[in-house]
Amino acid sequence: MLNKTRSGLVAGGFCAVAVLVVLDAGELDPEQVLRLSCFMAVLVLLGVWEWGRPRRKNSARMLRWPSNFGILLSNVVVLSLLPLTAVTSAYFALEHRFGLFVWLEMPLWLSVILSLLVLDAVIYWQHRLFHLITPMWRVHRMHHTDLEFDVTTALRFHPVEIVVSLLIKAAVIILLGAPVLSVIAFEIILNGSAMFNHSNIRLPRHVDRCLRSVVVTPDMHRVHHSVHGSEHQFNFGFCLSVWDKMFGSYVGQPRAGHEQMEIGLNDFRGPEEGRLDKLLTQPFR
Repeated sequence: MLNKTRSGLVAGGFCAVAVLVVLDAGELDPEQVLRLSCFMAVLVLLGVWEWGRPRRKNSARMLRWPSNFGILLSNVVVLSLLPLTAVTSAYFALEHRFGLFVWLEMPLWLSVILSLLVLDAVIYWQHRLFHLITPMWRVHRMHHTDLEFDVTTALRFHPVEIVVSLLIKAAVIILLGAPVLSVIAFEIILNGSAMFNHSNIRLPRHVDRCLRSVVVTPDMHRVHHSVHGSEHQFNFGFCLSVWDKMFGSYVGQPRAGHEQMEIGLNDFRGPEEGRLDKLLTQPFR
């Protein structure tokens, strides 16, 4: 088990190096350095936590982790080719004095708080719509075909979904006139919370119960990855748990229990479907 964990961390390390090569570490600005540092710190912390105190048995790391990290690298490559990021969208709104918060001359502290809340609500509804709109579900379902549930599942989003999500975020950021500070904070929170609520970590019941009154916990989000359609159509939130409770999409626990519940979808369960090439072409098959 230790060897498998070490191998998985090595795979993650190689992926991190590849990410730096793609981004060209010599040209990273302070915002990118901060985001990458937070990402790597959370990834390593949760990876070690999963190994030391797992919620479920996970014996398929070496079948899944190379492809999941490969998807991450694919997304980094695609995003590096685009002339747009969430942060540059915020700078655009700032430079052109554009957006609702700018026109209302809202205080910075209030516009930061409201930006974080609105952006998290947008991610909730985006996720929910990706389940309802057939073409987007074909793209998003790749995330759900992971047959286990751990921190690397949070990296497993198809490049098409990543681009669509970026365009939605950019539009909302510009329309709001969201401050640059709030956008940087949101991007860090979004990445960190996604890795946290996809992690295979064991939390005491009373801690989980307390945390999920505010944020999405791993036990809460794991239900969303159930093989049963009646369960994976619930618990769409990524950071705050309030949206699922407010809009009637909250389920407390999986009917089979967390240790026994089956993860994934009924389709695409063959071992060959875990290959990187199969994951990238899955929406078109």
